[in-house]
Amino acid sequence: MSLMISVSGIRGVVGKSLTPENLTAFTMAFATWLRRRKESRNPGSQSKPKIVIGRDSRPTGGVITGLVSNALSLCGCDVIDVGMTTTPTVEIATVGEEADGGLIVTASHNPVEWNALKMLNEKGEFLSAPDVEELLDIAAEKAFDFARWDGIGAVTANGSWDAVHIDRILKLSYLDIDLIKSLNFRVLIDAVEGAGSFIVPELCRKLGIREIKTLACEGTGIFPRNPEPVEENLRQTMEILARESCDLGIIVDPDVDRLALVCEDGTLFGEEYTLVACADFYLKHHKGPVVNNLSSSRALFDIARRHEVECFSAKVGEANVTEVMKAKGAVIGGEGNGGVILPELHYGRDALAGIALFLQAFAGWKSETGGTLSQFRKTFPDYFMSKKKVELATLTKEALGRIFDTVAANHPEAECNRLDGLKLDFPEGWAHLRPSNTEPIVRIYTEASTQAEADALAASFIDEIATAAASANPTEG
Repeated sequence: MSLMISVSGIRGVVGKSLTPENLTAFTMAFATWLRRRKESRNPGSQSKPKIVIGRDSRPTGGVITGLVSNALSLCGCDVIDVGMTTTPTVEIATVGEEADGGLIVTASHNPVEWNALKMLNEKGEFLSAPDVEELLDIAAEKAFDFARWDGIGAVTANGSWDAVHIDRILKLSYLDIDLIKSLNFRVLIDAVEGAGSFIVPELCRKLGIREIKTLACEGTGIFPRNPEPVEENLRQTMEILARESCDLGIIVDPDVDRLALVCEDGTLFGEEYTLVACADFYLKHHKGPVVNNLSSSRALFDIARRHEVECFSAKVGEANVTEVMKAKGAVIGGEGNGGVILPELHYGRDALAGIALFLQAFAGWKSETGGTLSQFRKTFPDYFMSKKKVELATLTKEALGRIFDTVAANHPEAECNRLDGLKLDFPEGWAHLRPSNTEPIVRIYTEASTQAEADALAASFIDEIATAAASANPTEG
């Protein structure tokens, strides 16, 4: 397994692809890049770059944070260690501390043997693709800037940012905590032993939840299941929730930028519908455009139409969604994996913000109807998705382009979008074909009005890709 490099940073298996050597190299490259960026913006400034660092609960997080903090210090950066916390909390802290950048030691939804460095700019946002290229050039050339003995940075701790994050959410003007309290919600929280183990229950208590039952909320970092919050990994949580007669379940991934919800009957609300429900509520209070990615449900377009606002789609990836949100002046956005971005707090996926919006949305509806969460789900447009992949032994960029050209030509009736792979929009559904950045595969996402139709659509495109690949790439077959 090779090291994964993207706009969010580097990621790999500790002791294999993620080693002390490449952790140190990328950290020093990041410090050097920040120093040069700071100097270009403030010529002659003698102040040290300031960097906020936080981590999730993985057992390797503490030692990696220590290694990275010392490397930053030796490159002349002052470091503020905010401890074990969520990715969105580090994003908020980076801006709040007036830092020049931030680092998050987390591999998000990957298994426990993985870890990563997520890199933020001074706005608490992931680096742009050109910024990453600059950083990679520094790393490749080993053109690091080191501090003299008398210019080494200091490392200090500040564990107050969880409370700040919660307080900022509680101050959102449209939250009615008395209403939430009055409904006497009984909620199950599953934090998969991640960074949300303490902050998610605390937020729920302050939002007025009457009774909270916790599952995997000790913060051990030893994940009891695959930590990605998708249905196949949540069977046990869904069963426990139904058995405990809870009104809803709240599930987050290890770094708390994705939110999944479970209904009272043990069924999933649907990861695609976290953003849909939050946007529907938010647009009642703040009109404006919304943004998702090209692989997200068409339901958000329906909600936008209901509120008479525009909906735009970006390339897959939080940084890409954020870029479009800024360009279009979107008031809310995110991705169909349970990621909600609320610009009035910050430009980053934030499960904590999503929890507050969703609880308020459900509370408002329940107070009027007396209905359950599964009934609330039925108030939204109903679509079904299929997610598949096709493995191709030798996948060149040129061959892939020919494959997509062939597939697009097969469907003149569809609206074609080549922004991110190939997306074909049909009147009754859509298909999105995307090459993986790390594996020789094409991911296939389809959506239709029934699960059978979505699965059939995906199967048909698997066949089309295989047929097109046989002629597009002579090395195939």
